[in-house]
Amino acid sequence: MTSFRIEHFPFSKHAVKTWAEPDGRHANWPVVYTLSSDGDIYVGETVNGIGRLRQHLDSETKKHLSAVRIVIDETFNKSVCLDLESYLIRLFAGDGKYKVVNRNEGITDADYYDRVRYRATFDEIFEQLRAAGMFTRDIPEIENSDVFKLSPFKALNQEQAVAMEGILEGLFEDLEHGGRSTIVVQGDPGTGKTIVGVFLMKLLRDIQNSNPDDRPESDSLFSDFFLEGYADLLRDFRIGIVVPQQSLRKSIQKVFAKTPGLARNLVLTPFDVGASDEDFDLLVVDETHRLNQRANQPTGVLNKKFKENNLRLYGDDDLSKTQLDWIRSKSRHQVFLLDEAQSVRPADLPARILTPLVQDAKTAQRFYPLASQMRVAGGADYIDYIRRILRAEATEPRNFPGYDLRVFDDLGEMHDSIRARDREHGLARLVAGYAWPWRSRKDASKFDIELDGIALRWNGTAVDWINPPGSIDEVGSIHTVQGYDLNYAGVIIGQDLRLDPTTGRVHADRRSYHDTKGKENNPTLGITYDDHDLLQFIRNIYAVLLTRGMRGTYVYVCDSGLRTYLHQLLPPRNEQEGRVL
Repeated sequence: MTSFRIEHFPFSKHAVKTWAEPDGRHANWPVVYTLSSDGDIYVGETVNGIGRLRQHLDSETKKHLSAVRIVIDETFNKSVCLDLESYLIRLFAGDGKYKVVNRNEGITDADYYDRVRYRATFDEIFEQLRAAGMFTRDIPEIENSDVFKLSPFKALNQEQAVAMEGILEGLFEDLEHGGRSTIVVQGDPGTGKTIVGVFLMKLLRDIQNSNPDDRPESDSLFSDFFLEGYADLLRDFRIGIVVPQQSLRKSIQKVFAKTPGLARNLVLTPFDVGASDEDFDLLVVDETHRLNQRANQPTGVLNKKFKENNLRLYGDDDLSKTQLDWIRSKSRHQVFLLDEAQSVRPADLPARILTPLVQDAKTAQRFYPLASQMRVAGGADYIDYIRRILRAEATEPRNFPGYDLRVFDDLGEMHDSIRARDREHGLARLVAGYAWPWRSRKDASKFDIELDGIALRWNGTAVDWINPPGSIDEVGSIHTVQGYDLNYAGVIIGQDLRLDPTTGRVHADRRSYHDTKGKENNPTLGITYDDHDLLQFIRNIYAVLLTRGMRGTYVYVCDSGLRTYLHQLLPPRNEQEGRVL
């Protein structure tokens, strides 16, 4: 039986007074509320609904809002209201009908008594608000969207909150004393590095634009940074977020365009930074491991820009300079988000550059590790297990309760299962290593991957490939999915990765690896990449692909030796459903 009610009235002094009049109610009970207009919405929680609404009526930043909805439940407590507030903020931001005008003061994803039962009530509240026209999509559609996944409105876990507080304290200390700083946030796939970067951008802009009339919530994580003095330190403070990967960059730009205080032009390429006429106070760099050293770029235009940026910044074309050097030259402060094990091409920054970057941050006590797994239901143990498998070091089968891990012997069966998961949950896709040439790019009538009587094509677009409905019948490459979440990933491991049954060692097959930029030498720097180097890149690629699926990962292996090895580790439970761990 529904225990809550949602009261709706105009956002005006008369209406608020009328709502409060009968018996002076709503002055001492926790509630959650929304203030909305045609295009904007604010979500809040309070134990004094009357007092809080009167404060908002006096706020210059809330005067344009016209309607109030208040969620009242006699069983609510403060923890429930904080959770419901966060829940609604994230869904409103992900739905996109409204611009969420809340500041990013931050709350953690804290557990509390009977949370599972209350979460069921939250879904009922969502459906009532949706029936009232407040949402345009259902919860699964919203949660599967890039706007939801990359939104800055997130409840941070404890590690992320600690990192955020450390970054802010260090940054403001350096700003006060005029120093420079380099901060590193490091974590495995799915630990929320991008979340930290996007959240930080929104939080700094909110502090920078804070209005004295809008007092911070006393129980928010970062309320202290909205006190007098911090905004002054950020006056004329120029910030940007650098995203090396085209597809992920476009998705973050889309989110920033829908977020008050942020804008598309804050999302930059490394080339944008090098060519900028102005310096930055702070640059946040996502996927730092995908920044380039001097190497042959995908196009002649970019080769020319690399040289021009070096000339602009250093007076000559210093071949030792990397895009990391550009970022340091053009900014006083940097936050680098990285995972060295996700470098997938020779042009990416090598360990000889990334390792000292991490070590320097540790020495300066500006290093923040993230370990809690937020993407894969199999947890951090699954990530480690996959990496050991790819090194042929795993010897015992492992069980990951709640995570659907299967190996298939027939590609058609795996594709059928991925289609079924897509109908059930959305965001189920086939992905593969670059073990087949991309014939369909030049001739759309041709297929790229033909196995077991199944013919498939590579991704038809390099930008936002995951979301269009037609992508269910295509195969995504590493460059379309790195940095993204899927619900289910069907991973095709090609002949580029093989296992010698005699030695038990995994090795790369250069002839079966068709990413030209993924294996070419670097004559500019005099570097030659041997088969050992290529193996490391290919392992990293498959480690990324095998850690995209939040709910499950399905695997099809081309090489007979590697397939036999996987069957030893992933014993069958149901022959018709593939082999389930």
